[in-house]
Amino acid sequence: MSKIIYSSTNGHPELLDFKEALLRGQAPDKGLYVPDPIPRIPKEELASFSGMEYPEIALSVMRRYIGDLIPEDDLVAILEDAYDFPVPIEKVYDEKHIMRLDRGPTFSFKDFAARLMGRLMQYFLKQEGRSMVILTATSGDTGSAVAHAFYGLDNIRVVVLFPEGEVTGRQRKQMTTLGGNVTVFAVDGKFDDCQLMVKEAFVDPDFAGLNLSSANSINIGRLIPQSIYYFYAWSRVAAPDREVVFSVPCGNFGNVMAGLLAMRMGLPVHRFVIATNENDEFPRFLSTGDYRPIRPSVKCISNAMNVGHPSNLARIFWLYGGEMDETGQVVRSPEIEAMRRDTYAVSVTDAETRETISEAYNRFDTLLEPHGAVGWAALSRYLREVEDWRPCVSLETADPAKFPEEVVRAVGLEPPVPESMARLDGMEESFDLVAGNYESFKERLSELFRG
Repeated sequence: MSKIIYSSTNGHPELLDFKEALLRGQAPDKGLYVPDPIPRIPKEELASFSGMEYPEIALSVMRRYIGDLIPEDDLVAILEDAYDFPVPIEKVYDEKHIMRLDRGPTFSFKDFAARLMGRLMQYFLKQEGRSMVILTATSGDTGSAVAHAFYGLDNIRVVVLFPEGEVTGRQRKQMTTLGGNVTVFAVDGKFDDCQLMVKEAFVDPDFAGLNLSSANSINIGRLIPQSIYYFYAWSRVAAPDREVVFSVPCGNFGNVMAGLLAMRMGLPVHRFVIATNENDEFPRFLSTGDYRPIRPSVKCISNAMNVGHPSNLARIFWLYGGEMDETGQVVRSPEIEAMRRDTYAVSVTDAETRETISEAYNRFDTLLEPHGAVGWAALSRYLREVEDWRPCVSLETADPAKFPEEVVRAVGLEPPVPESMARLDGMEESFDLVAGNYESFKERLSELFRG
């Protein structure tokens, strides 16, 4: 098995192993770490996945990126602890499926990455007797998943930024009711403002002593674990030798980048349907070849996808031989025809999202929330235009109970609320407001760690 090194999409000469790339989060030049080479999984090993449970498939994927940094017995224990919840794949009709990634502790697909990432960070930090501050921006579900994954760890502090007024009440309360080693800031701005403030803090010399890292999908340790559920889905609906089509709701594009990594690792994927809401910067780029961020981002009911410039486009450009800096400036154009072969990009309006929630429930007895509905709407449009008869899997990324108002509006039904989520309604919240500029945030962060 070849040794994997990690380098920056912006070209910084420093090369790291998995541990250092994980703990640093972002490269010194504001680039994102990427693996070289991308490891391959042989066909015969892929074929065996249909007889494996989720943690076993996770071991096959993760050991290729981690190498010998963690003994296999320890890694097996970490994976079994992280993935102790079900991953249902529901047949909707024919060979068209929904993969529900909403059964973890915060009822979001972010649990798959955050839980493993937290355990890996804790493992490495304990080895070295170090502590760390995790700084992360969220447009909806990342913050709660990260906060829960790291909550109560004595060697890690967590600071979460979210755009005020652009997350649902239950999404917010999953972050703001924890306390302890978790601090939450509501930002007077958009998610892109939160993300820029996080990136600026990483390269601010005044915070060099804090040992900052990120748990956003800008961190390679958050991204790689998301590849695993693509292998798992394929093993359940298409193994041993058929190709599959995935439809992926996209905000910061970490989810689909993880899928594209899986494809490069050898997973038999025919195409990824990239489903965005009205923040359609990527569908327009794929159509025209001209990339223009949307600033400010458009506020849609699929709030976790309200991203006007997805950070992970830098990695996707890298994957296709291009280069994009952290601001969205295209330094070198990617192989766009190859991108078009591998992906099919669709923008879905709020009206279409609501119609899809209604249709999926009334026609197929399938309950979706706005993000999953964007994915299903995009897949439906792809199938109408392309008539692809391969097995298809659309990702449902959150529990419908996180979006009760939209579900009731679309189908007239209050979605079932998991017990642990229902308890949030009566819990006291704690969070601070901060202006949407770096100077204000820097002052508050300095106060927090001076105290």
